[in-house]
Amino acid sequence: MTVYEVRVAGRLDPSWSGWFAGFTLIPEPDDTTTLRGPIADQSALHGLLARIRDLGLPLISITPTNP
Repeated sequence: MTVYEVRVAGRLDPSWSGWFAGFTLIPEPDDTTTLRGPIADQSALHGLLARIRDLGLPLISITPTNP
């Protein structure tokens, strides 16, 4: 599994964590939020991106990191 950092515009309240099970929501100083967590495969990554789109969150970046 690869750990990803997905940055979205805006500060997400901790109550949003239910929408992103397995991810840590990290508020950033520039009024963005980083979602950090493991993604099993490309299908799961596309599912996460679809959820971000469906929630109307502007996507800023996606970065794979070392576990």
